[in-house]
Amino acid sequence: MSIQEINKLKNEYLEYLEIEKNRSQLTIRNYDHYLSRFFQWSKIDNPSKITSELVRKFRLYLNRYSNEKGETLKKVTQDYYIIAIRGFLTYLAKQDIPSLPSDKIELGKTPDREVEFLELDEVKRLISASEGNTISDLRDKAILELLFSTGLRVSELSNLNRENINLKSGEFSIRGKGGKIRIVFISDSARDTLAAYLKERKDLDPALFIHLKNPSQDTEKKSASLLRLTPRSIQRIVKSCATKAGIVKKVTPHTLRHSFATDLLMNGADIRSVQSMLGHSSITTTQIYTHITNKHLKDIHTKFHSKGN
Repeated sequence: MSIQEINKLKNEYLEYLEIEKNRSQLTIRNYDHYLSRFFQWSKIDNPSKITSELVRKFRLYLNRYSNEKGETLKKVTQDYYIIAIRGFLTYLAKQDIPSLPSDKIELGKTPDREVEFLELDEVKRLISASEGNTISDLRDKAILELLFSTGLRVSELSNLNRENINLKSGEFSIRGKGGKIRIVFISDSARDTLAAYLKERKDLDPALFIHLKNPSQDTEKKSASLLRLTPRSIQRIVKSCATKAGIVKKVTPHTLRHSFATDLLMNGADIRSVQSMLGHSSITTTQIYTHITNKHLKDIHTKFHSKGN
């Protein structure tokens, strides 16, 4: 076997992820990157040469790696490499190709994730920073309101079309990670802002959120969106509004997703319901928010307990 054949197996695995596992293009690109880096580092020309010792040395390499700026790889990023390798080994086993059994590789203990979220008064300040009379102001406010109201991922928000939104019922379905469909709900405030924004739209572009400067003259003739905001554009809008609001925290669309989840939990929602609304496959993923709410309870205890003594 040669390096070319190893790459052929890798590409077949990526096709398997796309067709059989219905993984997103972003996930496939990431797995391609992780596996390519592993093969370039190891220089192996046969899957049978993947051993526990080789993987151990690769983990040391990842843990000690730093770029020209001195930046190292986060533990969670290091784990992504190992997860990709394990997935590849599982695929090889299904194809009866001799290699290291995937269960021989264990993930290291990852420290609890730190989740940045906004307090409710900060959310209100953020949304107020987008208020104005122009259609751009209405669009930006609708983006912020919808992110906080639904807990959508930025890619999910970017992919929304006008036809997806049912303002009358105040809910709509979304296809999230892994092609899983879930129902999300629109608050009254978000619904009113969306309605005002859509009323001002004069184009026929199908996308819900679009660039509003220099609109294309051909949008009436195209079925696909020419003006759709990309996730990066939405991130810039959120960051700009946070700056206007004077919020010093790093604020991203995902910060509003975190804020959505913590707001629900702090107000008494059960974690299984929050899991469903976020579209998490595993309750373990949702449990990162319990650390936040536990801290919130501790702060309340410290502030109010035994103040009469």
